[in-house]
Formats: sequence, structure tokens, C-alpha cells
Amino acid sequence: MPHIIVEYTANLSNHIDIENLLKKINEAVIAHKDIFPIGGIRSRAYKVNHYQVADGKENDAFVHTTLKIGKGRTEKEKSDFCESIFEVIKDHFNAYAAHSYLALSLELFEFHHKTYKSNNIHHRFS
Repeated sequence: MPHIIVEYTANLSNHIDIENLLKKINEAVIAHKDIFPIGGIRSRAYKVNHYQVADGKENDAFVHTTLKIGKGRTEKEKSDFCESIFEVIKDHFNAYAAHSYLALSLELFEFHHKTYKSNNIHHRFS
């Protein structure tokens, strides 16, 4: 872990480079390799084709990012991590938000129960 899930409205498809956003997010996560192993990073994005934003009268858009992590980090580590990822997201959409309506959000979901995993990718980074 962490797993990063980005949901974005379809009206953003022609205006943003989602692959580049995921790359930037992964780079920001790797900067926290002291609290998250590189081999556990999973980033993905889903385009939301059916949505309503606000009153539906404008071409409003949203990007919602969910960060899923295992338990065991301090509140400061989680806060610093979330803030750094959210800065990457805001920077990525800065030009678009300068001329269009856009809502950005990020939530952290921390697993408190056992997770079931098998991952040999970690071996590359040990």
C-alpha cells in the first residue's frame, strides 16, 4: 500500500493528461518511501461518465482522489502525506481551474483490519 484511486468527470478527458497525473502522484508517494514501500504503490484512474455537479447548469467538473493505506502511520505522517499528494493534484489542475469550474477533493481511508496481500514486487526494492 498505498493505493491511489482518482475519479474524474468525463468532461475533463480532453483537457488533462491523466497518465501524467498518476506519474506525478507516484513520484510524490515515492518521496515518502520512509513510510510507504515503493513496491506497494498502486495508482489508477477512472473516468466517471455519468455524473451531476452542483445545479448541472454549467460544465462543472470534479476530481476525487481516495488514498487507501494500511494502519501504522502517525497522524503527522498521514497529514504530511495527504497534503503533499493534494498539492500535486492542485498543481496539475491549476491551469484548467483558472478558466473552468472544478472541484477537487481527497480522502484518506486507513484499513484497521487485516488485509490479504501477496506481492513479490517488493523484492526489486530490497
